[in-house]
Amino acid sequence: MPQLHHSELRLPPNPERVVIRPFHIAPDTRPLKPGEVSRARRIVDAVMAMDMRTCEAELALVNQDFGDRHWQTRTVHLERYEQIRAELGLENRLRETRKALIGAYFCHEYSYAAAALMNPSVVPHPDQSGLTGGAVRIILSLRAVGEGHISSIGFREGIVTPDGAVKLISEPPIAMAAHLCDPPPGGVNQGPVTACRYEAASISGTVIFPFTQAQRNGLEDLRLVLFRPDDGPPVYYGTYTAYSGSSIASEMLRTTDFRNFDLLPMSGTAARNKGMALFPRKVGGQYAMIGRQDGENIWYLKSDDLLEWDGGEKILTPKFPWELVQLGNCGSPIEIDEGWLLLTHGVGAMRKYSIGAVLLDKEHPTRVLGRMQAPLISPSDENREGYVPNVVYTCGALALGRRLFLPYAVADSSIAFCSVSIDELVRELV
Repeated sequence: MPQLHHSELRLPPNPERVVIRPFHIAPDTRPLKPGEVSRARRIVDAVMAMDMRTCEAELALVNQDFGDRHWQTRTVHLERYEQIRAELGLENRLRETRKALIGAYFCHEYSYAAAALMNPSVVPHPDQSGLTGGAVRIILSLRAVGEGHISSIGFREGIVTPDGAVKLISEPPIAMAAHLCDPPPGGVNQGPVTACRYEAASISGTVIFPFTQAQRNGLEDLRLVLFRPDDGPPVYYGTYTAYSGSSIASEMLRTTDFRNFDLLPMSGTAARNKGMALFPRKVGGQYAMIGRQDGENIWYLKSDDLLEWDGGEKILTPKFPWELVQLGNCGSPIEIDEGWLLLTHGVGAMRKYSIGAVLLDKEHPTRVLGRMQAPLISPSDENREGYVPNVVYTCGALALGRRLFLPYAVADSSIAFCSVSIDELVRELV
């Protein structure tokens, strides 16, 4: 078996990482009697009835409690006021202090990674300046899970050396939730939407939460890839699962600078399940994707439209004991000299998730040139306990010359890191 080189670095969930989020008042379930108002309207009316001295004192208390835990609290509160104003039809001729206090009543502090941190992917950073010795600056995407099992997308920046050693840049002390660049009046029901990173927030301090109804219970398992078009500059794409609480859909994230993020719904028969992963370039003049639309096997998909995916060809089915329950991808295919290196996940007895690999033909990816008979990474005594035991999983790795850098989730609870020789890995693909 290839020799894995494990890093001592481990990223655990951190309940101290908090952001300000909209607090949605539950709708009234009973008919309102004549003269009664909704709870949201009652709260607004109470703030409107305060004299200015009381209003200033209450806002000062909010700032005292939360001002040193968040950046730009006033900006966030005022943005939230504008949303409430549109929803309730409020007048806009209020002093800023009163607007901010109303907004504060409709916000809350949310610990976005208190429950779990998992399923990373990795891409080269847009800024590679100032590095020497073959080091590469990277961006990790992370699935963070907080209260109510809501999944969001977080990021970490770092540097990886040619031998696979990783050093992450320290997180900023304060995180900020990305906001809608152009929020429509009355809120968002469906995509596409564009999320923006605040000017004061770093990439490592930015969290993307659900915006639309299709996403409202989570943005899950982002598979980032640096895509190189036939002409024009590179673009970062990432497929992810939008979870509404009752149904799932595949969507696409698009960014060039990790400041503005387009969140784009995908359509077609192949986009109705989890686990889609885009190739880093066109194949045969078309976009190409690895999918798992039947929830069991690995498929090869192609399309002329990045957001429309139908049909497909089944290329891999469960074969070995460690993958008999189901197969899926572990991120986008990685182009190497020998072909397309595709990391896979297999589910075996006792629902144990392991990571393996296959090699696909470079010109005809439906041709499987080799696959691992035994998993590359499997749960063991050191990496099996956690939120969901007996699971190791990744949403993407990165080739650094002839070495593969691989971040992966342990028991849906934390992130571990390892690297492996691509030469050794290819020799195991039979």
